[in-house]
Amino acid sequence: MKSLTEQEIRNSFVNCSRGEAKRLAVPRDLDERPWDDLDFLGWTDPGAPDRSYVVLERDGAPAGVCLRFPTARRGFLHRSMCSVCLTTHPGGGVSLMTARKAGPAGREGNSVGVYMCADLACSLYVRGKKPLPSGSRFEESLTVAQQIERTRGNLAAFVDRLYV
Repeated sequence: MKSLTEQEIRNSFVNCSRGEAKRLAVPRDLDERPWDDLDFLGWTDPGAPDRSYVVLERDGAPAGVCLRFPTARRGFLHRSMCSVCLTTHPGGGVSLMTARKAGPAGREGNSVGVYMCADLACSLYVRGKKPLPSGSRFEESLTVAQQIERTRGNLAAFVDRLYV
């Protein structure tokens, strides 16, 4: 992913108002992010633990999405799989992220959801750059490059649903 500035990030949001985008908490460590290893920029709002944000490239430009997820974590007796990168996690490591749709449908309260790694580190898990806390990735016959493309495609498919 190409590195982004704070202003590029704020201007990219497709499912919130300009005022909301202006007020949201953008990470302060943008210069330290491993941009070459990211398929998307994802972060949780430190002031609002039920909000996360994802910015990916869509049609050659950044597209930002505001996400909500439940703050209550489930027990650690079960495992869940991220539908973006296909990494399994114990307990609350995967969360249902919901996003308000873009345009009039979103203003009417319509939303879509996706089960995703709660820490939004899908790109790093696929590349083996972040260790899994008691989670795992299935051994696959796909190359890492193919898994990266699948991850990008899965997230893009979710974002495309915001426009329908």
